[in-house]
Amino acid sequence: MKRYFPIFLLLALSAGFAVAQDPSGPPSTQAKKYTIENCLNPFDTTRIIPTSVGYQYWFIAQKFLEDGLTVKMSVVAPRQATHPPHQHEGDEIFFVLEGTAQFFLDGKTTTGGAYASFYCPAGSKHGISNAGSTELKYLVIRKYPVN
Repeated sequence: MKRYFPIFLLLALSAGFAVAQDPSGPPSTQAKKYTIENCLNPFDTTRIIPTSVGYQYWFIAQKFLEDGLTVKMSVVAPRQATHPPHQHEGDEIFFVLEGTAQFFLDGKTTTGGAYASFYCPAGSKHGISNAGSTELKYLVIRKYPVN
């Protein structure tokens, strides 16, 4: 067993170096550079976007990641919804931070509270609304098409 350890170590190290390599090359193929400064996004009330039923805040905006992955927080007033159930390409995940959400998926509904997640498969008719008497806060994790 001991004589195989260096081989596993070498494989693990080479995999790590492959990931950590400097992405230098022609400007057209160089990936976006992510730094500690542009990768941290603490909540900032001056950057909230008001909606008709509350507000939203983009932790990872639509154009930040090259693959279109986003994270947005939505805050919704009691007994309200940001929009009616809808469908679109791509999966979507809701994660409840505070309050009580009513989830809609393909004609059925259920409720969930803080720390509940709700997966919406691509093409499904889905929605979320505030089923409670207090503010609903939830994260929306979605990948948008990349142009």
